[in-house]
Amino acid sequence: MSRHTISIGRILGIPIELDYSWFLIAILLTWLLAVNYFPAEFKGASSAEYWLLAAITAVLFFVSIVLHELAHSWVATRFKVPVTRITLFIFGGVSQIEGEPPSAGSEFLIAIVGPLTSLALAGLFFFSERFLVNSPPALAVAKYLALINGMLGLFNLIPGFPLDGGRVFRAIVWGFDKNFRRATMIAATTGRFFGFLFIVFGVGEVLRGNVANGLWIAFIGWFLESAASAQVHQQMAQTP
Repeated sequence: MSRHTISIGRILGIPIELDYSWFLIAILLTWLLAVNYFPAEFKGASSAEYWLLAAITAVLFFVSIVLHELAHSWVATRFKVPVTRITLFIFGGVSQIEGEPPSAGSEFLIAIVGPLTSLALAGLFFFSERFLVNSPPALAVAKYLALINGMLGLFNLIPGFPLDGGRVFRAIVWGFDKNFRRATMIAATTGRFFGFLFIVFGVGEVLRGNVANGLWIAFIGWFLESAASAQVHQQMAQTP
């Protein structure tokens, strides 16, 4: 366990850890679900029931993120790429994969399986809704998990590093160009572009009065731009 994480166990031999920032997003998500989402989805429940459902939904969402990351990790280990841990933090989760994939094809499979897992979970929750129509609380949980997993899968397909879509894009460029470093630079530069795009859009939302969503979008953009920029600098330093 590192100084900034809490170990919660192992799955498939891979340590699962919580970064301290995870608690912030977990509390925020639970609050938003209890105060806004569930009261709008069905009436008549008590505040305690809304909060209990919100907590259960938040836990199921983070289980979904762990499954997303486990899919990455499992495929990585099939290609003999070691995975040291999975960490949940404020932006979701990340698999700590040591070393680079041995080929463009393996990189593609390791990257694409995460979003496909999230989209599969979205489909599973969506199709379960038909069996829950007589239970409004359970239906509301399924609807939210279908939506949020679908959004997670699609968001991660954005072709900019360090998102999964950026790694898929890098694998495609790597496959054609046969130069891993150049492919990484192109994917990271694309990631910086999308980061700036998110920042501009977020600032626009703030100026239109949608402050909370705008700040969050801009914050995500800042994170993407910073991570992609760090990757660019790393590749520049490694280039002879």
